[in-house]
Formats: sequence, structure tokens, C-alpha cells
Amino acid sequence: MARVAPGVKLMQKVSSTMLFAKIAPHFIPALDKAVHKLTRGKVMLSAQMLPGVILTAKGARTGEPRTTPLACMPEDGGTSWILIGSNFGRPGHPAWTGNLLKHPDAHVSWQGRDIAVRARLLAGEERAAAWRAVLGFWPPYATYQARIEREIRLFRLERR
Repeated sequence: MARVAPGVKLMQKVSSTMLFAKIAPHFIPALDKAVHKLTRGKVMLSAQMLPGVILTAKGARTGEPRTTPLACMPEDGGTSWILIGSNFGRPGHPAWTGNLLKHPDAHVSWQGRDIAVRARLLAGEERAAAWRAVLGFWPPYATYQARIEREIRLFRLERR
């Protein structure tokens, strides 16, 4: 079993708290967007702890492009990604999940490259297998799921 660095363990504990769930959504995405723009897509600060993408998808109601920095679980060396609609363990589904349900064709910025993707909501055994992998990847997602009644949506993004 791989050792987890002390900084990662600390971040996992902090990210599981209610205080983090209340304040993180207000500053992490804005900070990620700003740093991503300044570095021309090469750096996301939150990706220093967890891999991340910048998702651009059409808004469900407006059809206008919506850009959202998100943690992800890369698969197959970055040929596909699992996105976790945890919303930091808050009650409602994050808006980006509704956007992908309505408009599954999107783009991600991954390691400085813009990639066309198609999103697919996972269900059944495929979702269960992905959820087990996600929990192995970042255990605090279990805490997020435990404090809400809705099922956290998982999407697989595959290159188009």
C-alpha cells in the first residue's frame, strides 16, 4: 500500500470538515480560475493536492459556456476522467452536473491542453466500481456522501 504524504493526510482531514464545506466553494474555484488564466492553462493551485481540470460546458438553461475548475480522477493516463459532483458535501447537486446532463459535449483543460470530451452519468455497477475507485483515490468523498441525502453524481469524461 502506498504511503500518503503528511500534507495530503492533513488536507484530507481539513477537507472533510463542515467549515471547509462552507468556505471552500467561495474561494477555491475563483483562485483556480485566476491562476489557470495567469499560467495559460498550465497550473491549477488545487491540483497540487488533487488532479484537476477546467471544465467548459454549455449552461443547462442559457446555453452559454460555463467554466468550472474541478478536481478529477484521471483514468488511463489522462485519456478519460471521473468527475465527482460532491459539491463539498452540501445538499444540492452542483450546477455543472446539470449542465452536463443537458449538454454532454464539453471541453476540459488538462495539463495545458484543451480537449473535446463527452460526459456520461454513471449508474449501476459501473457507478459502484467508479465510486470504490474514487474513495480509494480521495477518502473524504465518503464523508461528503454521509452528510447528504442525495447520491453524489459521477461522470466519466471521454475524449471525442
